[in-house]
Amino acid sequence: METVADAFKGLAATVNSRKPQVTVKQFSDACSLFSGLFGILDTSFKFAKMDYVGKLNDLAAASRSISTLEEMIDKDIEAGCVKKYGSHTRNLLKVKQGLEMIKVLCEELLATEGDDSLKDAATKAYNQVLFPHHQFNIQKACATGLNSLPSKSLVLLLLGEAGEYMIFFPN
Repeated sequence: METVADAFKGLAATVNSRKPQVTVKQFSDACSLFSGLFGILDTSFKFAKMDYVGKLNDLAAASRSISTLEEMIDKDIEAGCVKKYGSHTRNLLKVKQGLEMIKVLCEELLATEGDDSLKDAATKAYNQVLFPHHQFNIQKACATGLNSLPSKSLVLLLLGEAGEYMIFFPN
């Protein structure tokens, strides 16, 4: 988790600088560090991992020809494809939503320190962030997946954070 924290501290420093130009590569590289979390969350999140990684792969490919996130969004606006399935900007939005869910999940885990269940925290994070954007069939699949999550202590152990709750999220 230290690598993730360092990557996002770097992003925060860029965003808070005089010229906040986040490169597509810097953003996609930092976000890719969360891909392993979906694997730890068991097979119930296999499709979420595939979706997240697919969108990150698109952003990584875009980084070869597009320098900054702002430039990428501007190009999609000019092309009239911001809301089109598979556009870089739509993929960016979906990755951002994934990060927001992870943020809320971690906040909930910290708030429920004595509870070893991951289900309640994950359900709250999902309902708050992703539920409003999903169709009924995806909502049902997620509800099923939330019922088969491993324990919080196992996830923290697999992340190498057992007993250490230092998770950094820039505002």
